[in-house]
Amino acid sequence: MDTEILNIFDENRKQIGVASREEVHQKGHWHETFHCWFVSRKNDQDYIYFQYRSKDKKDYPGLLDITAAGHLMSHESVMDGMREVEEELGIQVDFADLVPLGIIEYIAEKENFIDKELAHVFLYHSDHTLDEFRPQLEEVTGIYRIALADFYELWFEGREHIEAEGFQVENDERITSAITVGKEDFVPHEDYYYRRVLHSIREMEREHAD
Repeated sequence: MDTEILNIFDENRKQIGVASREEVHQKGHWHETFHCWFVSRKNDQDYIYFQYRSKDKKDYPGLLDITAAGHLMSHESVMDGMREVEEELGIQVDFADLVPLGIIEYIAEKENFIDKELAHVFLYHSDHTLDEFRPQLEEVTGIYRIALADFYELWFEGREHIEAEGFQVENDERITSAITVGKEDFVPHEDYYYRRVLHSIREMEREHAD
């Protein structure tokens, strides 16, 4: 696999050079990513979609995460981030149908890993059924949707468990299921990030319903 080269930035979001993905996470350089959240509205209920990360992933294996996301290479534009949607989910989406939330600074740290992202975050109102998703199994082995109100209660109001409905692919077989999840089952994004995303989803779905 070719070394992935990313643009790196200072604290003022000014580009200061390029670095390999490995170096970016070792030294904690700011770099650009693309985040796309699928949302839907059904029976007056808003839903948010999560990918289930492959258990073979190096980082955060077997956890629920942003519907589709990835790094932007040094030669790519933000629009090029759309490849993540098609590659990870097997869904074709028009960039013009995305709702931009702007750039959200996002930091996550663990041992020997510092992730400082300038995340270009988008929402997409999806009318796709779960059957239409064709995840890239090396990266994503399932898709789940969760009622927005339930997820908010889990993350911010002390609720311990909520239900997620969707599917996983095991041994080339798609298995539909409802699972019970807690905070420990999600990639640990910071609270301010989720607050901004969830508030924007509520606004978007309200406008979509009008």
